[in-house]
Order: sequence, then structure tokens, then C-alpha cells
Amino acid sequence: QVQLVESGGGSVQAGGSLRLSCAASGYSTSSLYMGWFRQAPGKEREGVAAIASVGDTRYADSVKGRSTISKDNAKNTLYLQLNSLKSKDAAMYYCAAAAGHLVAGALLRGHLYNYWGQGTQVTVSS
Repeated sequence: QVQLVESGGGSVQAGGSLRLSCAASGYSTSSLYMGWFRQAPGKEREGVAAIASVGDTRYADSVKGRSTISKDNAKNTLYLQLNSLKSKDAAMYYCAAAAGHLVAGALLRGHLYNYWGQGTQVTVSS
């Protein structure tokens, strides 16, 4: 069983930056496919960024070029650096993990992930 705990959310002004963290336990991040997903009120969940067990990454077009996903396997922690934040980035951000194999094109499909954290809220003020 994988447990995921997110942190790092908060309120930030538009144009600012945040780094979200997701501490994993129960399984090594080196063997997991992991991703960040977000959901704003009244909207569907959206895949933001994901990283394969070997390190390949995928980003949603909405954050490409201003976000970086990474993981520190020694700390068993996943990160998401978000820069140049916009009001449309405001949402609850969830960390997710999958222990099985995901093809590169499926990394941002949330229904393929087995484990989810409780989420961390990101608010962007203008």
C-alpha cells in the first residue's frame, strides 16, 4: 500500500512560484509512476505533470514551460515546481502514484493511478 502526503500549497500572487511536495511511504518512488493532478471547483480533474519510474516526464499544455516535475528517490518524495502562476492555476492539487507500467502517452490519465493523496490547495491572487 502506498501512502501519499502533499504539502507546499498556499496563497500566492499571480506571477509568483510554488513548490509542491509529495512524501510517499510504503513503496519506493524509484519504482512508481507518479503524477500531479488538479481540480478546480466545478471543473474536471486535470493531469498537470507526470514522471515515469525511469524519469521520463509529461506536462499538460497549460503548464508546459513554466513547471517542472521531479522526484528525489533518496527522500521518496515527488515535487512540482510551478512558476509564473496564473489565476487559472488555482485548484486543489493531488499527488498520485501507480505501481504498474504506464505507457508514456498515458502518464496524465488519472484513472490509471492507484494511489492518491488528500490534496493541497493552491490559491492565486491577482
